[in-house]
Amino acid sequence: MTAYIIRRLLLLPITLVGVTLLVFLMIQTLNPAERAALYVKDIPKTEGQIDRIIVMYGLDKPFYVQYGKWLIGTVDPVSGKRVGGVLRGDMGYSRTGTQDVSALIAQRLPATVELALWAIVPIIGVGIWMGIKAAMNHNKIQDQAARIFAIIGYSFPTFVFGLLVLMIFYAKLGWFPPGRISDWAAAVIRSSAYTQYTHIITIDALLNLRFDIFLDALRHLVLPVLTLCYIQWALLLKVTRSSMLEAMRQDYVRTARAKGLDETTVVNRHIRKNALIPVATIGGLTVVGLLNGVVITETVFVYPGMGSAMAAAAASLDVVTVLGFVLFSATLLIVANLVVDIMYAFIDPRVRFN
Repeated sequence: MTAYIIRRLLLLPITLVGVTLLVFLMIQTLNPAERAALYVKDIPKTEGQIDRIIVMYGLDKPFYVQYGKWLIGTVDPVSGKRVGGVLRGDMGYSRTGTQDVSALIAQRLPATVELALWAIVPIIGVGIWMGIKAAMNHNKIQDQAARIFAIIGYSFPTFVFGLLVLMIFYAKLGWFPPGRISDWAAAVIRSSAYTQYTHIITIDALLNLRFDIFLDALRHLVLPVLTLCYIQWALLLKVTRSSMLEAMRQDYVRTARAKGLDETTVVNRHIRKNALIPVATIGGLTVVGLLNGVVITETVFVYPGMGSAMAAAAASLDVVTVLGFVLFSATLLIVANLVVDIMYAFIDPRVRFN
């Protein structure tokens, strides 16, 4: 297994170059004037301004020259020193975030991690539980109800469900507001009497013994967590149910029952464990999706995480910021896939890596 892990890690840089190069090529479909418009602050954007920006940032150069500049940086004509370059740890400056891309990711990541922490346990736990219950009651009323639930959830657009719960629980009832924290709580967090250990509000509030801030942050998390859970429950329910039903038809399950094992033992030892491999794949990808930032959910609920930052950068054609987020997301996805592959060996001892 060690050799397999090393090979996968050695492929990581090649994969990242391929992903970022593909995105860079897609962005090149925009002409230099369209990409230069982001750098011009004054309105109207005059032809002279656009031309100066194109020359200044080399937007008229061949794509491989621009990509190389993004990778290794460029030499400052005044100091003679090389500046910028992802390989030198500099992802560039985010025009939409008005700070370095790495600083923007570091600023937005705690909010997304907090959302993921509160969402991932109910998503995986409840989704798998519903799938198992549906499979064990195949074609009974529980199974039919679960299938209807999954069909509705799987076909329900995220933004529609998000707006629906926002309209009911905030606009109508006033229970759960959008955003991440109330203004009064934000003022306390910024004060010198409050210590931000992790920048994850719910955890820091408990460490500071500020239960009022913890409850306020929790109120803001309810609706985005509910939206993420409902959509993902439908997917996990379908995958778990199908995988369980397939495992129940295998010969080793019939043999176990013929040997006189009780149904609980058959399910726990022979069916559920062997049905978890596809569920583990979906679960791993779900975690990665949450950590990368859920664009629609964060946008609907005005939640200041990675997803909303990526959406703002893409809408403004902020190439540098988009590439930085792509690099982060691709790294996370590749590492998560490796972790999921390793999990296979623990879930099913028959799995071997060459």
